[in-house]
Amino acid sequence: MDSSQDTDHTDRTDRTDPAPDPHRPDTDFIRLDGVEKVFDVRKKTGFLRSERRQVRAVDSISFTVSRGEMVGYIGPNGAGKSTTIKMLTGILTPSGGRLRVAGIDPSRERTRLAQRIGVVFGQRTTLWWDLPLIDSYRLMHRMYRIPDTRYAENLDRCVELLQLGDLLDVPVRQLSLGQRMRGDIAAALLHDPEVLYLDEPTIGLDVVSKVRVREFLRDLNADRGTTVLLTTHDLSDIEQLCRRVMVIDHGRLMYDGPLTGLHEIGESERTLVVDLERELPPIDVESARVVKVEGPRQWLAFPAAQSAAPLVARIAAEYPLVDLSVREPDIEAVISRMYAEKATS
Repeated sequence: MDSSQDTDHTDRTDRTDPAPDPHRPDTDFIRLDGVEKVFDVRKKTGFLRSERRQVRAVDSISFTVSRGEMVGYIGPNGAGKSTTIKMLTGILTPSGGRLRVAGIDPSRERTRLAQRIGVVFGQRTTLWWDLPLIDSYRLMHRMYRIPDTRYAENLDRCVELLQLGDLLDVPVRQLSLGQRMRGDIAAALLHDPEVLYLDEPTIGLDVVSKVRVREFLRDLNADRGTTVLLTTHDLSDIEQLCRRVMVIDHGRLMYDGPLTGLHEIGESERTLVVDLERELPPIDVESARVVKVEGPRQWLAFPAAQSAAPLVARIAAEYPLVDLSVREPDIEAVISRMYAEKATS
């Protein structure tokens, strides 16, 4: 796309933007209309020769997010999730379409937008690598010009709920991945952002820490009305936090709705892993099927849209149960089934 045409388009949409109405609910607090992102890639084809091709990372995506919503934004690796987030934060400029966050064009007013958003990238940190954790927070205190009282209140709240007290004087480079993730989440919230973008926020966390982070995010959304856009490969994060999920693949929006609807479309299954007191024949219960047996351990598949509680209750009543766990379906498998369903329809 010609850059001059792109600039003209942006200028034109800026002039026609209506003034925000403070009395109107923000049903389109985040809005994307036909947003595209195309990268020019050069591939070597021989000695001193290369060919240029275009890669469409995001392909005409449109959606809105209301103020205060918590939305899961999921898909396989390379689907376009991170590219979308980078456009929403102003790091990347869209190749086409229109994008607004709180009425702001992220790529044109990135500094202004930074005061209203928080970002956590699971594989990258916003903390200063060689400084103690508390020094990073003090620097952000000055960078964002956070009032002293508000900074102290927010820091105390994050330190308590994310259990960072023993880590404040530890250099960031010495933190484990899970500790750093908790530190990054706190850093993103010190200035009270209205929007929080989370990319794999529970990566590297143990089960207890995952529960703590999820509770923290749920309370943050309920108490302060923070809008949250969450990308993750862990569907448990989505189930615990989000009523709505969007699936993106090959740069296109494949699904937008409740998680139960996604499971129904993809006909996905969860797995119940059951440990019995002794080796027994395959468990026979309604609405589940045994897919694997190894000694006293059995694996049962059941529809992901179905609650596990009745199934667990029946097994516990009829079999000598020692332990059990539920495994969520792999998101790549869910999307593959969505494709298969569309191909046969």
